[in-house]
Amino acid sequence: MVFSSEVFLFGFLPLALALYIAVPGAWLKNLALVALSLAFYAWGEGRFVALVLGSALVNYGFALVLWRLPGEATRARRLVLAVAVAVDLGVLVWFKYAGFLADNLTFITGARIGRDVALSQVYLPLGISFFTFHAISYVVDVYRRTSPARTNPLEVVLYFVFFPQLIAGPIIRYKDVAAQLARRTVTLGDFAFGARRFVVGLGKKVLIANTLGVSVDRVFSTDPANVSTALAWFALAAYTLQIYFDFSGYSDMAIGMARMFGFRFLENFDFPYVAGSIREFWQRWHISLSRWFRDYLYVPLGGSRVAPWHVYLNLVIVFFLCGLWHGAKWTFVLWGMLHGLFLVLERTGALSRVTATPVLRHVYVMAVVMLGWVFFRADSFGYALAYLRALVHQGPATTLGLRGVVDHETLLVFAIGCVLATPLVARHVEAALRDESTRWARVAFGAAAIPAGLALIFVASTAKLAAGTYNPFIYFRF
Repeated sequence: MVFSSEVFLFGFLPLALALYIAVPGAWLKNLALVALSLAFYAWGEGRFVALVLGSALVNYGFALVLWRLPGEATRARRLVLAVAVAVDLGVLVWFKYAGFLADNLTFITGARIGRDVALSQVYLPLGISFFTFHAISYVVDVYRRTSPARTNPLEVVLYFVFFPQLIAGPIIRYKDVAAQLARRTVTLGDFAFGARRFVVGLGKKVLIANTLGVSVDRVFSTDPANVSTALAWFALAAYTLQIYFDFSGYSDMAIGMARMFGFRFLENFDFPYVAGSIREFWQRWHISLSRWFRDYLYVPLGGSRVAPWHVYLNLVIVFFLCGLWHGAKWTFVLWGMLHGLFLVLERTGALSRVTATPVLRHVYVMAVVMLGWVFFRADSFGYALAYLRALVHQGPATTLGLRGVVDHETLLVFAIGCVLATPLVARHVEAALRDESTRWARVAFGAAAIPAGLALIFVASTAKLAAGTYNPFIYFRF
C-alpha cells in the first residue's frame, strides 16, 4: 500500500485518523497507531511483520541495558552497543546484501558461494534500510545519553513502525522525537498544516513525478544505442526532476501525516537543485539521511577534526556506504563514490576555477548530479556507460527520438517541474503573504485561493490515479 493509492487515500488514512481521534488517552492512541502501522506494513509485507516487531523489541532490550549501566562502566557499555549495532547490521546485511556478497565472492574466487542456501533469492523486506537506521539511532542516542531509553515497549515499537515513515522514511533520529513518543497534542492548526502538506506531496508525486516517469522508463528500458542524443538528455533531465518530486513528494506526505497525528518531523528536502556545491547539495537533498550519516558515522570516524587526509578518507567511507545503503549494486556504489570524490575535490580547493562564479557553480553541481543519476537509474554498469555515450553522440537515423516518446503533456509538466524545483514560486508567495500593504489580499488569498488550489490538486491527483496504473515509488524498495 503506497500513499498515492486509492485504497490508502479513501480507506486506510481516513480510518486511521478517525480511530486516532476517537480513542482517549495517550496510551490508547499509541496502541492504535501501532496496530494501524502493523496493518499498513502487513498489507504489502505480511511475512516480515515479526521481523520489524522483533527488531524493535530487541533494541528496546539493548537500550534498557545501556541506560541502566553506570556511565563509568565504559567497556561494558561499549560492548553492549557493539553487539546491538552488529545485530542490526547483521539482519540488514543478510536480507539486503547476502546475494550481492555471494555473487562477488563467486566472481573473485571462481567458486560458487551460497549454492545450497540460494542467497541470491533472499527476499528484501520493505523499509529494512530505514528501520535498521532507526534501530541504530535509538541505541546510539541512548548510549550517548542524549535521550533516555523508553521503559514502555509500546513507545519503542511506535518509533520503529509508525507508518508515515516506516517504508521510505524520512529517517527519524530518536533524539528528535523522543519527547513526542509518550504524549502529543494535535491542534486544529497542526491538522490543517498536515493536510495541506500531504496534498502538496500527493500532487508532486502523482501529477509531476508519475507523468515524467512514463517517458523516463520507456527511454531507460531501451538500448542506449537506439536513443537519440536529444532524447537521452531529455530523459536524464526528466529523471532528475522525477526522482526529486517522487521522493520529496513522499516526504511531504509523510511529514504532513505525522503532523496530523501530533509528530513534528524535520524537513527532508530544501530545493537541492539550486545548490552551489556538492556539499550544499547534501545539505538540501535527503537531509535526514545526510544527518544520520553525519551523526552516526562521519563524526565517530573523526569528522572534520582530524588531519586533511583523514577527512578525505572519512568522506570516501561515508559515501561508499551511502551508495551501498541505496542498493546492493555496484551502480549505487559508483553513484555514492562520485559524490564522495567531488566532496573531496571541493575541500582541497581543486575546483576553485571551475566554481569561480555563481553560474559556473550551478552548472558544475547539476553536471555532477545528473551524471550521478545515470548510474543511479541504470540497471548495470554497462548500461550506464552506454547511456553516457548516447549523451555525447547522435545515433543512427533509426534511433528513438523526442517525437516518438515525449508528448505535449510531458513537456508541459517538465516545464512546470523546472520552475517548482526552485524556490522562485515559494519565495514570491511568502513575500506577498508578509506584505502588510496587501493585508486584504493576503486574507482573501489564504481564505479562498489556497484551499481552492489544494482542492484542485487533490481532485486532479485522484483522477489521474483512477485513470492509470503507473504509480511506483522510486525509494519504495530501499
